[in-house]
Amino acid sequence: MSASDWLDAVKWNAQGLVVAIAQEVETGEVLMQAYMNREALEATRRDGYATYWSRSRSKLWRKGETSGHLQAVEEIRLDCDNDTILLRVRQTGPACHTGRANCFFQRLEGGRWVKTDPAPGTGASAARGGDEGILRRIAEILEERKGAPVEDSYVSALYAKGRNKILEKVGEEATEVLLAAKDGETDPGALVSETADLWFHCLVMLAEQGLGPDEVLAELERRFGTSGNTEKAARGGTG
Repeated sequence: MSASDWLDAVKWNAQGLVVAIAQEVETGEVLMQAYMNREALEATRRDGYATYWSRSRSKLWRKGETSGHLQAVEEIRLDCDNDTILLRVRQTGPACHTGRANCFFQRLEGGRWVKTDPAPGTGASAARGGDEGILRRIAEILEERKGAPVEDSYVSALYAKGRNKILEKVGEEATEVLLAAKDGETDPGALVSETADLWFHCLVMLAEQGLGPDEVLAELERRFGTSGNTEKAARGGTG
């Protein structure tokens, strides 16, 4: 038996991918579904942490590599048709990019999908002033608009116009922030409003490229406590 026989046994689809489901080993809770190619599955077996293939970014990604929400793999299983992988894992932190414990928080009730778990930053957290939860809630809507455009939706119209238009809007909003900042002492409300516009359009830009606020927040967390000059030098920055 060759070293690759176990990989050859998997029924990969036309794109060389297979569905992968992550399940919490302690509770049996189904956490998420993603895709793997041969390299991702081999990396998962070799390293002991769930690694998937991102179809939107066309690259491997280890779950939690930026957020720290890793999936330590206890067991890898293949279903009876050889076309679905089950990973039994120990999840660190939430599994879903929205900050929820798992990705399956929408339940069909009376012909519509109802969110069964509150979004992070709502409820008691929001009453205390909230946190990054509002960014995730906006990101959820932006992701929904990608898959299901809505008539008269500003975001859907932006997506339809393509990446260049989205980037153009980010540039326009950045300029508006600079202009508002010049008059910040006389009209601080305008600066706050224009900054909110810029942040929103940056979220649209990220969503269009398969990213979201969690990746940015994780990068800020990584940098926290590090001298700005040290961090800039590590990235080769000069400005």
